[in-house]
Amino acid sequence: MKQSLVTLTIGQSPRSDILPLLQDHLPEEQVAHAGLLDGLTLAEVEQFFSPEAGEKVLVSRMTTGEQVRLSGPKVEQGLQRKITALEQQGYDTILLLCTGEFGTLKTEKALLLEPDRIIPPLVKAIVQEHKVGIVVPVEEQIAEQASKWRNLNSAPCFAVASPYLAQQNDLIEAGLSLQEQGADVVVLDCIGYHQKHRDFLQKMLGIPVLLSNVLVAKLAAELIV
Repeated sequence: MKQSLVTLTIGQSPRSDILPLLQDHLPEEQVAHAGLLDGLTLAEVEQFFSPEAGEKVLVSRMTTGEQVRLSGPKVEQGLQRKITALEQQGYDTILLLCTGEFGTLKTEKALLLEPDRIIPPLVKAIVQEHKVGIVVPVEEQIAEQASKWRNLNSAPCFAVASPYLAQQNDLIEAGLSLQEQGADVVVLDCIGYHQKHRDFLQKMLGIPVLLSNVLVAKLAAELIV
């Protein structure tokens, strides 16, 4: 059976941490996986992709489990090279496994699913006038989120808890912070967040908690033929 869809992480593939969650919605035999950092050592990642002062910061994961901080501009350039190569290999749909904002990514014919273009308008339609609390992996990303969520009817609030490093206390602090800020709905805005993070916060706060990766996986499943 032809593999028509490929997932593309800004880290290394396969994403064993979220693969079971994705496979709940995507047929395993029709999906391939690729990563921007595939084949690189941690030292090479730090050499080629570490953010400079003032650059947008993205966060991902090595297959060995380490969290890596990456330069947004360098990642965007690398992703375009990967996307071009994947399209040349014949994939019809490319699902980007990153919720960061990218302004220049493009394909010739393949369908490119970018979570940052899908999730904010979808969340807006769901929550309407309710206040959204957004959890991000690192502090620097809070300032960068203003543009991404600018169309919400009510200004969002933010908290920090890494999906790769966070302990239970970090999730508790993030949840309490969002509660104090009046959040009615929580969005875990990184592909690395897992069902266990959603379940914990939903039980703790008693409000809906949305997983970005599940939202885009369900949409991608509808495009597989």
